[in-house]
Amino acid sequence: MSGLPSFRAVMLMVTAVLAVTAAVGGLVVLLGDDLVKPAQEQVRKPPRKQQQAAPRLDQLVPTAEPVKDFGAGGPGVTVTPPRVLAIAPAAVPKPTRFALGQLKHVQKVIVVDAGAVKVSGTALNLLAVDPADFRSWTPQPVADQPALWSALARGELVADTSAMREFGMILGAMYQVDGGPRLRVAASAALGLHGVDGLVGADLGRSLGFAPGVAVLLHGKPGKISESGVRKLLGKGAQVVTLDAAARKAKTTRQTPQPVTVGRPGSYLELYKASATRCPGLSWTVLAAIGQVESGHGRNNGPSSAGALGPMQFMPATWKHYGVDGDSDGKADIWSPYDAVPGAANYLCANGAGKGGEKLRKAIWFYNHSWDYVNKVMSIAAAYAKTYA
Repeated sequence: MSGLPSFRAVMLMVTAVLAVTAAVGGLVVLLGDDLVKPAQEQVRKPPRKQQQAAPRLDQLVPTAEPVKDFGAGGPGVTVTPPRVLAIAPAAVPKPTRFALGQLKHVQKVIVVDAGAVKVSGTALNLLAVDPADFRSWTPQPVADQPALWSALARGELVADTSAMREFGMILGAMYQVDGGPRLRVAASAALGLHGVDGLVGADLGRSLGFAPGVAVLLHGKPGKISESGVRKLLGKGAQVVTLDAAARKAKTTRQTPQPVTVGRPGSYLELYKASATRCPGLSWTVLAAIGQVESGHGRNNGPSSAGALGPMQFMPATWKHYGVDGDSDGKADIWSPYDAVPGAANYLCANGAGKGGEKLRKAIWFYNHSWDYVNKVMSIAAAYAKTYA
């Protein structure tokens, strides 16, 4: 798609540009039962029973109650995939919207807001949509996933799969918008919108200053909607991208549906990485080390003799102040790893862990008032960094 760069340029020209912090790059490791052991030397007499190696962090799956999503069940959605996507230089007025609907082969039109945020200095082009109105404009696997649309309604970000790969984004991670809110990446999916890196809800788009009513999507007979007709109606400076290029060729190939990933990190490794983004400067390996010491990554959740609870062993009184709803299921659950691990990041950050050095050590000391504990956590964190590098 040779026209894509100019399309992205117009997206930047008509939208508010915001800055976002980058997700922490990943290394990781396990210690104790989880440490990956080197190959054992040959022994003269094999043991009677072969001991299996303990699973790695990326093999340990956190468990908790499922997230309750809006719109679960109910009738399926009949999709009307967009054939053409256009960006106008200004808000598209109602007469123009009507005229677009009257173009030959056009059966349906929708106009939404558009804007951009920055991740590590790189712009992400986003559409701000009403979940109920926009659901049918996505591929069937995306439209059929209620958790994804629930995330948009909650004010979270749904990223395109290609953007997740390109920018190293982490499912469940938080990204700080410069001068704005922190956004959680709640889902990733192949949206099929070339040049668009993700979706947010319409309310969030307005709060971020997105350009209203500049993005136009048209549905109709595949390969038949006139690009020149759309461009003529939208005026000088409009950019038009065909989304059904395959249908415009003599021969087409059947594409394999792309998976939709929603909700929560799939392993403790990803959970620690995502949770660490709540505290810029905090390595996820510190969270992993604490998780190993406190509960063996959720395999011994207590209560402890002192009354600490859950995979990160919070005292209930501390949890009331620092616990978070990490998976947006409507409650901050001390027993849920999806809440407890980001809660630990929140607590550490409040005590200066993101500043590193002695501030980090002191923050770990606040977690458990023992310098031996601090040394143990730091040692395990270093081992994680080495093993998962």
